[in-house]
Amino acid sequence: MPYPVDHKKLARVRELMTRASLDALVVRAPDNIVYLTNYWCMKGYDIVVFPREGEPTLIVLEPQEEDARRTSWTEDLRLFKSYDDRDSRPPTFRSLDVALQVLKARGHTGCIGLELSQGTQSADRMVGEPTTWTQPWFDAFKPVARKVVDASGLLAEARSIKTDQEIERMKLANELAALAMEHTFERLRPGMKESEVAAIFEGYVHATGIGFKGKVEMARAFTLVWSGKGIRTFTATGDRPVQEHEPTLFEIWVCVDGYWNDLTKNLCPGELSPEYHQLLDLLLAVFHEAAAFAKDGASLPELDRLIRARIAEGGYPGQPSHAVCHGVGARAHEPPYAHQAGVGTIRKDMVLAIEPGIYWPGGGGLRLEDNFWITGNGNEKLCAFPDDFRLLRRAGTRKVSN
Repeated sequence: MPYPVDHKKLARVRELMTRASLDALVVRAPDNIVYLTNYWCMKGYDIVVFPREGEPTLIVLEPQEEDARRTSWTEDLRLFKSYDDRDSRPPTFRSLDVALQVLKARGHTGCIGLELSQGTQSADRMVGEPTTWTQPWFDAFKPVARKVVDASGLLAEARSIKTDQEIERMKLANELAALAMEHTFERLRPGMKESEVAAIFEGYVHATGIGFKGKVEMARAFTLVWSGKGIRTFTATGDRPVQEHEPTLFEIWVCVDGYWNDLTKNLCPGELSPEYHQLLDLLLAVFHEAAAFAKDGASLPELDRLIRARIAEGGYPGQPSHAVCHGVGARAHEPPYAHQAGVGTIRKDMVLAIEPGIYWPGGGGLRLEDNFWITGNGNEKLCAFPDDFRLLRRAGTRKVSN
């Protein structure tokens, strides 16, 4: 989807590059390409050469030229072939050739930053077959540049602070998720398979999301759905039946044109059992206290300690076995992460997923999760769907997220 150039975001990247004495970044992870150019690649073979000064160069697969010219923020597009009858190498090496040529031609041969330690990347638009990059690809820059450094930390620092445009895009993803949860609740029945429920949610996001409000070109959802004793950390969606009086938990990622959310929402088709009423009350109290703590200047390690301490006080020491807070943006999981043995401060315009969870031995339990935009006076919860899912039955209506 075309967006105006996000000058504020790009200026922040260049400021960090100046501090690090970087002449140029060369990025290949789809999330970093979206972040720097607004172009969401199809196959993951594409590259961006992003100089500290001057026009970025987007190196793009030939069939995607039209998409790239329509959506990217740079005028300098270089094309490469997927199949070349004179070159048996994979396409990634042809895009690499172009990147090296650009660096030499433009004199960006001093200090170059690569994603040497970025261990996770978001999906390209093909989703099911992520492109990974091998050692020879990274080694190819050493003869070209005086110095090659790891720019993964620089990119993570830049991406941790969101601009207004990024917040707008993430709000679209969260709005779609809320609508999909309403749609699924209307169709949820005891005895349905978890996989049927997941298909309802994911199908709604894809069908409704493309063209949503005239602002979305591609929307995809990825879910894990567990019901009753199937609730664990983390297992695949199965063919277990939806329980009438126990929660069905949705681990949700919705991606809208390269920007993501990370949510956990729950539904129950019948009256919730007494033990789940008690567990939900405990988790809601923890969740609300954690959300109130998450403000500009607060400590990330202290947030981790707080959540785990309150869960332990509720009778569940050592839980949960997963992280309870992390950043969200051009990936569903990105820095910063809250860890009691780590460091870090919550800063204005971060977006954080907060996700306390409790899991019972043998199966069952609950997790609550939403995304919080840190503002100047606290934070704003980005998904309107209720965390207290008992409200759905009490309201007497299926339309509650508005």
